[in-house]
Amino acid sequence: MNARNLGLGFAVMLMALATFTRFKRAESTSAIGLVTVAAASDLVACLDQLDAAFLAAHPDIHPQRTVGSSGTFNAQIANGAPFDIFLSADVAYPKALIAGGHAQAASLTPYARGRIVLWSTTAGCDVTKGLTMLTDPAVRKIAIANPEHAPYGRAAQAALMAAGIWEVVQPKLVFGDNIAQAAHFVQTGNAQVGIVALSLVMGKIPSEPKTWREIPEDLYPPLDQAAVLTVHGVANPSARLYLDFLSTPPARAVFNHFGFRLPDER
Repeated sequence: MNARNLGLGFAVMLMALATFTRFKRAESTSAIGLVTVAAASDLVACLDQLDAAFLAAHPDIHPQRTVGSSGTFNAQIANGAPFDIFLSADVAYPKALIAGGHAQAASLTPYARGRIVLWSTTAGCDVTKGLTMLTDPAVRKIAIANPEHAPYGRAAQAALMAAGIWEVVQPKLVFGDNIAQAAHFVQTGNAQVGIVALSLVMGKIPSEPKTWREIPEDLYPPLDQAAVLTVHGVANPSARLYLDFLSTPPARAVFNHFGFRLPDER
């Protein structure tokens, strides 16, 4: 009888321990905040460092990010996609969401100004000559992001038009859905040269001589980037903390490292 009672008591203790463990696990999970972030693809190289800096200050809040074209995210959020925060490569998209009632006006936060560069991984392709090298018959494929929905694609088009070579190089252009895909075309050799985000070059590619050259900023409209709280994210306190973090010195240090300027810098 004593052994039986001891066994029964031990079983009850195990059941209680299991119940307590499940409760604590659920309690712990509910205490962790979650922020869903739609991030422009020019940020892909710096997001790990950005999130690490945020988690250092807010260890119980975890950003869950999706990377893609700003224009695509704009359409998705306008149609109810459940993102809390939108980090756009063009301030015009968050403003459009605000105008349509899909984002909070007071939350609009400029966080960076992007820059574009000529970049090549093809031997003998000397981008230090500037945009005019794109007219060389030896250059057959030029990668840019799609100007129809990618801000960096529109910046590339504007630079080519300002240089007076848009019509000449247009037959050579291959379009990425976003700037990260355009950079991938260059990195894999599917395009000999591309006009890509400086942040991607700084984040992934060694700074070797003659592989990239910055395009003068007076050749294209400012790539002012901004973040905004969506109507889905307004009720999420963790999302507000993430948005506020974008203006802090740790976040600024990450943006600076990857070649972004402050929104009001030239």
